[in-house]
Parts: sequence; C-alpha cells; structure tokens
Amino acid sequence: MRAAMASAEVGDDVYREDPTVNRLEEMAADLCEKEAALFVTSGTLGNQLAVKLHTRPGDDAVIESRGHIYCYELGAAAAISGITFRPVINADGSGHLSVSEIRSELATGGTYYASRTGLLCLENSHNFAGGSVMSADECSERCQVARDAGIPVHMDGARIFNAAAALECDVADLVKDCDSVMFCLSKGLGAPVGSMLAGKREFIDEARVWRKRLGGGMRQAGILAAAGLIALDDGAKRLHDDHSNAKRLARGIAAIDGFSIDVDNVVTNIVIFDVAGSGRTAAEIVSQLAVYDIHAFSFGTSIRMVTHLNVTADDIETTIKCLSRIAV
Repeated sequence: MRAAMASAEVGDDVYREDPTVNRLEEMAADLCEKEAALFVTSGTLGNQLAVKLHTRPGDDAVIESRGHIYCYELGAAAAISGITFRPVINADGSGHLSVSEIRSELATGGTYYASRTGLLCLENSHNFAGGSVMSADECSERCQVARDAGIPVHMDGARIFNAAAALECDVADLVKDCDSVMFCLSKGLGAPVGSMLAGKREFIDEARVWRKRLGGGMRQAGILAAAGLIALDDGAKRLHDDHSNAKRLARGIAAIDGFSIDVDNVVTNIVIFDVAGSGRTAAEIVSQLAVYDIHAFSFGTSIRMVTHLNVTADDIETTIKCLSRIAV
C-alpha cells in the first residue's frame, strides 16, 4: 500500500480530476451494485452525509440502541442535520431490529404535531453486538417495511465486508435494497484511511456538495485512494483469517475463570466479553493489558477486542496467556 501511495497518479479531486480517486469510486459502486460512490475521510462523515441527505430538520431516525451513528458520532446528526434518534432495544440482543420492532417504531402519520420518521438506520456487522451479522434476506425484509412506509434506509456497513465473508455472499447482496451504504476501507480491509459512501447518482452528487461544505473536500487524494484500491482488491480475501483468530480468542477467554462470553456468537472479527465475575473492573484489565502492548476497549463490565490483518495467530495465543495471568 505504501508503495502504491508513493507512486499514485493524482489530480485535483475537488474538480474530479484525480484518476486514482475516480477509479476507487467506480470500483466501490460496482462492488455495491449502486450507481455511484464517494470517497470520504471517515465512516462518520459517510454516515452523516447520508443522514443529512435522507432527512429534514425535525425528523427522527429509527436505529438500534447501540448503533454507531447514534452512540459514537458525537451527536452529529443533531448538530448537522437537526434530527433526533428513536433508539430501539431489540429483544434478541443481536443488534438487528426485527421486522415487528421496526414497524412498531416508524412514525409516519397521525396528528400533525407528532414526530415524523425520516430514516431507518441499519448496521452490518453490528459493532457493539459483537460483530453480529444480518443476512441478505433479513436486510431485504427490513428494507421492505421501510419502503412500504415511504422511508429510506441507510446501511452503516463499516464492516460489511466482514459480514459478507461470514455469510459467504457478495456485499451487493447485503445492501441491494438499501438506499445508501457506507463502508470503511480502514478497518478489516486494511487501508490507512478512508471510507466510501454509495447510492444513486443524484444522491452521491449531492453528497459531494455536502462533503465539500463540511470541509471534507481533498485535493491530490489519490495518494490515499491508491491504498483503498488495494484494500478492495486484496483486503476482503483474507478476512476469514481474522474471523478464525477471533473465534480462537473467544474460546481461550471462555476458559478463563471470571470471564464470560458466548463463543457461538463470535462470527466475525469482534470479541466482546464480560469480566464482572473476575473481581476486576474492565478498565483495570484493559490498563494491565496495555503493559503487554495489547490494546482493547472497555465499557461497563465488558471488554471489546478486534482482530485485523496485523494480528497473528501467535498474537492470539499471547493475548490468551496474558489474560489468564491478569485474571489470577
């Protein structure tokens, strides 16, 4: 990737004159089977552009209560688009709202002073549900509910390639009924920076305007897009290795007294486990892991770990040993 970045053919992307960015956008659109795509600096920017274009001020957006757009994007939807969220706790804990849960929450009529739902947000794989996945048929069913109500659907597909690998299908299958999709080049696919937003051509043309308005227009961005092209060419081919490493990590954690995890629920590259039974706080354990140069994320009584292309099978064994040592 670094060699490709150093030798990238570049132009001014604000004027759509960067050939490497143009190739990346065309490739992303083709993979999602959408009319067009836009290179953006981050997943958050891609998501927020979609929220802005699909809604109008005063709308609400239906989302699962742990959804990234709702929980981890600094209230940007309120600050930029003037909307609120209607967060819904799904009964099965998968992170993927059921058809009935979505249907019951969509606000589309009634009195004139009632809130109006302007968008349904989905997430696949679901970050804080432990990387859980939603099949193509399941996604289509949920999109149909929204379509029947005249409401667009945006897919936060930050790790949609992980979901596709786990389900052994194409990314396009998982987003075929979504009005827009964002996916990250900088997570499982291994690029150093960048995400893609895809949808209808008119939607992407307007997203380009708002990208510039929000300060996201870049000039010789081909040096970044070059890495993205390699990520799309090669990154998805090795995601099964990350998933295997995550499963091995989960099995090792399950064998440690005081730690709790459902190994069967680990199907992609995210491992979330509870440490309440250890007598230690999650933050304390994360701090001790950092001493061994093992980095994780704590929230409540849980810890999240994510495998990626720089994590080897040997690293997994080392992590399990360190966790066992800390838990004593």
